[in-house]
Amino acid sequence: MSIVIRDVREHELDSILALNNAAGPVILPLEATRLRRFFDTAEYFRVAERDGLMAGFLVGFGRTPEYDPGHDSSNYDWFRQRHERFFYIDRIVVASRRRGGGVGRAFYADVQSYAELRYPLLTCEVFIEHDSDPARVFHGSFGFQEVGQHVMPENGVRASMLMKELCSYAWVREHYGDELPNAPWLTRPRDLSQARRATGT
Repeated sequence: MSIVIRDVREHELDSILALNNAAGPVILPLEATRLRRFFDTAEYFRVAERDGLMAGFLVGFGRTPEYDPGHDSSNYDWFRQRHERFFYIDRIVVASRRRGGGVGRAFYADVQSYAELRYPLLTCEVFIEHDSDPARVFHGSFGFQEVGQHVMPENGVRASMLMKELCSYAWVREHYGDELPNAPWLTRPRDLSQARRATGT
């Protein structure tokens, strides 16, 4: 069966919380209040379905000089201190029964196709302490490179900070600015005005 990636639905938050907190040490645990904040403020919050069942989710935040979502991750802040315009993947979680089946690659293809029209950089991190070689190979295969390391003050975990340049951004920006053509595949995964209202911007 094919993988379907779509916007998250509010009634799925409990299932997403359980999926996140069953992922092990490679993913930071979540509380319901923080997950709710993701739902209210994340620019990109999508789930993957396979065979009609949830197979994973990905959460991301875009940052520009005009708009900063105020995301409370120290890893996001590390990139914010160095770049004024980027898209940050906060977390991707794939259900254990679906790992190795292409869900992660489908997510990264989807999030990159979204981000490269709006941001020059795609960023994320991989935790170094937790057998991260498969994750590093995965990200390397998508063109990410380590641009530094960061020890998270809240838990002492060291992260490899990864980034890739999005080659389509400059052309899209030159020809369309912030006004992309009105086509369904170019629309935002979630209504960003909802996120901005939630943060009071």
